[in-house]
Amino acid sequence: MASSRIHVLKLCLALTCGLLGALPAAAQEAESFDISARNLLVVLRESRGENKQDESLEPFGKVRARMPDGSNIEFDTSWYRYLGDMHIRLVFDGPQSMQSAAPEDLTRLRLSPEEALNLAIRNLRRVYGQPAVVPWSGGLMQVQAASADLTSSYFLDRDFWQGLQGRHPEGLVVAVPRRGGLVYAPISDEAAVSSLRFSAAALYAGGPGAPLSSALYLFKDGQWSVFQPPQAF
Repeated sequence: MASSRIHVLKLCLALTCGLLGALPAAAQEAESFDISARNLLVVLRESRGENKQDESLEPFGKVRARMPDGSNIEFDTSWYRYLGDMHIRLVFDGPQSMQSAAPEDLTRLRLSPEEALNLAIRNLRRVYGQPAVVPWSGGLMQVQAASADLTSSYFLDRDFWQGLQGRHPEGLVVAVPRRGGLVYAPISDEAAVSSLRFSAAALYAGGPGAPLSSALYLFKDGQWSVFQPPQAF
């Protein structure tokens, strides 16, 4: 029963969520996942058309997918609406892809969604290390990570942003337009914030990789808020 559930989840993620990329079916079948707490990670994904105003984790609800034989199925995942037009997905890391965690995985690991998120961030830092901050164009700063696909996950690393805000107590304006892109500017630097508005919109519209968020976010006093709402669709 458990192996059947895992197989269905992997197929659905490959078909509807893009987490498994373009792996051949045989590779998906062969790949196995460590589903221990130590291997739990988190990724950010787009919720186009939404604009959630706080960081509380709201269950995404059932996900619907069409199988290769044309049948439709529904399944539960550990996905949660997060902030602005973004939601988080708790996943187990694998050599070539990721597998979505199911609600029963959190029950088995005795983790609430908030505890699972905090653990996933600790695992991210342990496995992939601390991100680097490098100057970008227009007075902006870019966050870089060991795995480009997981760069956006560092948006969720509150300790990292609190360390940066120590140098900019007035707050930081942050964009995460693509899964591999994470850029910020001090809110006190009006020219840099103006540059960020333009650059984030351009990257979201046509940058490399998959789009993530069309909004801008403010990190201040240890909390996130929506600084500029997502584009209207």
